[in-house]
Amino acid sequence: MKKPTSSARWASVAWADEMWWSIRARTIARRRLRRSYRSRFYVEEWKGFAAQKNSALEKCSGEWILSLDADEALSDRIGQGDMGVVGARSSIRWVCAAAAESLSGAVYRYGGFYPDLKLRLFRRGAAEFEARPVHETLHFPGKAGRLKGDMVHDAYPSLEAYIEHMDRYSTLGAEHAVRGGKGNAFAWAFVADVVVNPVATFVYNYFFRLGFLDGREGLLLHLYHSVYVSWKYAKAWEMTRGR
Repeated sequence: MKKPTSSARWASVAWADEMWWSIRARTIARRRLRRSYRSRFYVEEWKGFAAQKNSALEKCSGEWILSLDADEALSDRIGQGDMGVVGARSSIRWVCAAAAESLSGAVYRYGGFYPDLKLRLFRRGAAEFEARPVHETLHFPGKAGRLKGDMVHDAYPSLEAYIEHMDRYSTLGAEHAVRGGKGNAFAWAFVADVVVNPVATFVYNYFFRLGFLDGREGLLLHLYHSVYVSWKYAKAWEMTRGR
């Protein structure tokens, strides 16, 4: 599986009846996308990840909704034919696609990053994004089926972008952890969260879940992911230490 290019990301869903784009500002690409892919745009003030996506869901008119981020694309194995099969099987109301993360052009198959099932296709009105500051997920009742192909998350074009992303998301994760009662100032809890937990995460994903099979990129991914875990709990401790 290769990392999708920008044009491939749009083309992977070119069969859709309509496309709604949630954007913060007008872009030059807007006119090209509208002409090529029957796209509709709306510009709103930023509400947060979950609220912004729920706002987009409200504007869709089709029976089935496929929700993708700007850096996600469907593989060639998922296309209009699959959507027809899904629509005919009324017993399956929600369908998941597996996701593969990418970093610096590499697509990961090991270490727990694949298959990472994500709910992306569902009937209109059957699901909504759960309100949380980071890693928003679709909330739905019942079980989900699975499409045959994959979804590629072209998340991090460079190592620098990945580190910047982890820094920003560790802050959001820390805020979520504090709301959940984390950030304990006790020494033993601090060491467990900031040191033991990150090391255990790296060992488990890199060795036991075979992350080393993804080569040097796999080493960097799991090493800095464990650093992200440490940052998150260190920031949560910092947020609560004055309480």
